[in-house]
Amino acid sequence: MAEQHTPRSLIVSFYGAYGRAPDGSPVPVAALIRLLGVLGVDAPSVRSSVSRLKRRGLLLPGRTAGGAAGYALSEEARRLLDDGDRRIYARTEPKLSEGWVLAVFSVPEAERHKRHLLRSRLARLGFGTAAPGVWIAPARLYEETRNALERLELSPYVDLFRGDHLGYAATAGAVARWWDLPAIAGLHEEFLASHEPVLRAWRTAPAGAEDAYRDYLLALDSWRRLPYADPVLPAELLPDDWPGRRSAEVFTALHELLRDRGAEYVLPFLSGDTV
Repeated sequence: MAEQHTPRSLIVSFYGAYGRAPDGSPVPVAALIRLLGVLGVDAPSVRSSVSRLKRRGLLLPGRTAGGAAGYALSEEARRLLDDGDRRIYARTEPKLSEGWVLAVFSVPEAERHKRHLLRSRLARLGFGTAAPGVWIAPARLYEETRNALERLELSPYVDLFRGDHLGYAATAGAVARWWDLPAIAGLHEEFLASHEPVLRAWRTAPAGAEDAYRDYLLALDSWRRLPYADPVLPAELLPDDWPGRRSAEVFTALHELLRDRGAEYVLPFLSGDTV
């Protein structure tokens, strides 16, 4: 499936990369329109997507120090982005000795819509299915899982356990049943096909700050989905040619090369120095 950079997704990626001012000051609407325009998003699409994010309680209207209309992140949105950072910018691979977290849930038939919500949320957090009603993920995802379930008021239906896999199937074989590894590998291959050439181009012929901003935000928008689709399993449970290692290296290199260079282009818009 080809990459889809939707206006709403790009706005979330923008706030994650450049829109979290320490003082909570809003991003001017005019600046957001100009900066998303670099990525090919027109003004009506920006305004429509901002309105949807506002209705979801993720963006709050406000005024900049200069009196311009803008939108700041809500506390919920900041927590979501902070949780995401721990995955998106993770540098260490997990160890098998860290164990697993199990989510066991039971939802009354009268509330079966919450059963679907639970399944979709656990899948988005990176859980695999060990058995009907039993979901599994690396143990390091426990805190984020707990926070997400409490935020969605789903915790009364779930029990969380921590433990080790003791058998009987080989753990690597079990993992191949719990997660769709070929599908996850395909997502990594897509990322590499789109962004590895970008990294090679920057290493060969560096460009300007606007290009750095554009290429970084597109890479971030693609990458930030992957640490959720891929729970990042211990290396000994994965094939030797697993593409997730290389795609993580490519994103890390792009982040180190382009993020701060892109900020040089973005910051004048946020401060009002560029119209």
